[in-house]
Amino acid sequence: MLSLTSSEFLNPVNTQTWANGRHVVRCRKVIQETHDVRTFCFSMEEPVLFFFKPGQFVTLELEIDGKQVMRSYTISSAPSIPYSFSITVKRVPGGQVSNWLHDNLEEGSVVAVHGPVGQFNCIDYPARKVLFLSGGVGITPVMSMARWFFDTNSEVDMVFAHSARAPKDVIYRAELDYMSTRIENFKLHLISERTEIGHAWSGYRGYLTRAMLDLIAPDFLEREVFCCGPTPYMRAVRHLLQEAGYDFARYHEESFGATPEGDIAVAQEHAAEAHEHEGAAQDTYCVTFKESGKSVQAGAGITLHAAAANAGVTIPKACGMGICGTCRVKVLEGKTEMAHNGGITDEEIAEGYVLSCCTKAASDVSVEY
Repeated sequence: MLSLTSSEFLNPVNTQTWANGRHVVRCRKVIQETHDVRTFCFSMEEPVLFFFKPGQFVTLELEIDGKQVMRSYTISSAPSIPYSFSITVKRVPGGQVSNWLHDNLEEGSVVAVHGPVGQFNCIDYPARKVLFLSGGVGITPVMSMARWFFDTNSEVDMVFAHSARAPKDVIYRAELDYMSTRIENFKLHLISERTEIGHAWSGYRGYLTRAMLDLIAPDFLEREVFCCGPTPYMRAVRHLLQEAGYDFARYHEESFGATPEGDIAVAQEHAAEAHEHEGAAQDTYCVTFKESGKSVQAGAGITLHAAAANAGVTIPKACGMGICGTCRVKVLEGKTEMAHNGGITDEEIAEGYVLSCCTKAASDVSVEY
């Protein structure tokens, strides 16, 4: 007879889970999704579990032309990839923030984010069958939901219908195709407003209509609907569903527009507190990387791995949690504090080795790297 795993056979791991507030994160990867859409992937210097409700958003705290700017973006990744999160941004002609992000945010950049927050999510509205409707970059929150259901092997019956201006504008095209071929409970339908001469297109053409919806999801009246996209798109979807007699108690939407004033106020308050704290006296230490010949001033709460990155020194890292031992370095001089999760032996520690991802300087330090 099989029994559930007892907690006594699970190893505890020292890590933290984020909560709504101000967090300083580093951009780890930039992915070009389409000709004018990029995904920016973030994580913290120390391992943090980025659990959130798929569909929620974060607010970026940026400085553009000497002024503080707050702008919200939906988290496009899923919490099933827990140690990082991503946002996907379309470059908008004349858009101050989107253009700044595309032109300035790169791998290694550090920014502050606030969140996660938002009522539009699939956790608070559980359903056996769902219909995801999206237009343009409005795909991001429903993609987060679909990724969550896919990664967790959920039995939720999903129909995913996405509308784009042209085939080249379909975001996450390869991943959507992959998901649709891997599991039976994910049905993909792509709609292109127009097609280009010489380019093959096997999806729907034009705009979402009632006849089209009947083909895509004949049982749409029985499904929980999650909709996101430009205002005209969502207005058309609501009209279509209303004409069909849909129960709007099961309809949920998210619009892309100005950041809610309440969230801006909270973010600005947190930012002011952080800047005030940063301005206060704080212990800093000199971290020297002997072989690289580089040194950097690091605050008491900064890991050796983060200090290395700030100094332009690349120390290999895999788990970021002190488990794998990939980031092991030898401390030649100085005091450090390490909180690992079993990725280093007592013998190695006795010889002066530490795991840079979970070790902080407690004095001026010299590292053999």
